[in-house]
Amino acid sequence: MKPGKPLAEPSSHQLHAFGLNHESAPVAIREKIAFSQEHLIPALGSLRQETGAEEAVILSTCNRTEIYCKTAEPDTVAAWLAQHHDLPDFDMTPYLYRLDGSAAARHAFRVASGLDSMVLGEPQILGQVKQAVRSAEEAGTLGPLLGKLFQCTFSVAKAVRTETAIGERSVSLAAAALKLSASVLGAIEDQHVLFIGAGEMVELVGAHFKARHPKSVTVANRTLERGSALAQQLGGTAITLSELPNELHRHDVVISSTASHLPIIGKGMVERAIKSRKHRPIVMIDLAVPRDIEAEVGELADVFLYSVDDLGQIVQENRASRQSAVQAAEVIIGTRVDDFINWIHTRDVVPTIRRLRDHADRYRLIELERARRALARGDDAAVVLEQLSQGLTNKFLHHPTQTLNHAQGAAQQQLVEALHQLFIREDDEPAT
Repeated sequence: MKPGKPLAEPSSHQLHAFGLNHESAPVAIREKIAFSQEHLIPALGSLRQETGAEEAVILSTCNRTEIYCKTAEPDTVAAWLAQHHDLPDFDMTPYLYRLDGSAAARHAFRVASGLDSMVLGEPQILGQVKQAVRSAEEAGTLGPLLGKLFQCTFSVAKAVRTETAIGERSVSLAAAALKLSASVLGAIEDQHVLFIGAGEMVELVGAHFKARHPKSVTVANRTLERGSALAQQLGGTAITLSELPNELHRHDVVISSTASHLPIIGKGMVERAIKSRKHRPIVMIDLAVPRDIEAEVGELADVFLYSVDDLGQIVQENRASRQSAVQAAEVIIGTRVDDFINWIHTRDVVPTIRRLRDHADRYRLIELERARRALARGDDAAVVLEQLSQGLTNKFLHHPTQTLNHAQGAAQQQLVEALHQLFIREDDEPAT
């Protein structure tokens, strides 16, 4: 089934999406405006207070930072993004995209379905979107419009997963990290692997490496308790981040993904590690945004440093083989976008329907009270009923008739067509 004909945008929805992702901006730019989970709720409060946005959701991952909002002044949101990250002189224009109305809805659906990911069809993004919505709900910035948008988003993502093959044979970043390490150093079974951080990404990558039985596994984390839990899961040992300078040289593969806003590993630390390793090569994979490893580390001999963008190039290899699944997913998304815009149209017209019914009810009450007084005077009931029906008819038709008589040209023709559509059905008998 093909998506329906695009619908005209409702005038009052004020739905907008702003952001940058792995396609519009390199990691060096993305890390400048990333939001940590712990700062997300205060940021949402600041966004609403400083821009006047009625509703807002912020999605921030290693591949994207996006703001979905309901606002009458969308330009203030882009300005706030730079201001909030203390980047007054940084021009985000070349990297930032803005989507309005149905385009914003389509984008949200594609993101949650894995169609806009660096790894086509990757499942982690849906969980990240759900977490972003929970944060907005906690911050009090999830209103009716965005609530409905993301309710539809989750439904679409489920349908895409269920009805298409978009997630099959997906080469994940974890698999890409494993492939890259093996291509540089040889068999993983011979390597000592260090994971920095204990979050979902490290856990995912760690599971892939564990399946290949590395010689040893170490987990470095800010808190030893959480690091020990993951180390036990991976069959390794745990250290704290403060021990990194003394332990780095023992490892052949280093994979880092933390929520730190500043680099954890600097060039000097790696230089000392390389010297202790007698210049044996080391693979360092930085999956964090902002980055955990200083970019200058990549300049050192015997160091193979890769960012999340570098891994993204590897996972593109099997993208073409799933184009049929992408096309099927786009059909589902197109149909659901139309449904969502239809919902907005319906929501926008509800106040008008309510006013129309209230208007008609006032006429009814006026004529009903007049009929009651006539009956109380002893007037003939048949005459009273005739007067009641005529009074209602005259009141209901007075304004439409007057408006039609005063209209001219195309405006009059439009009114005639509207009246026929609303009230005059040639194929219907009057209701009895």
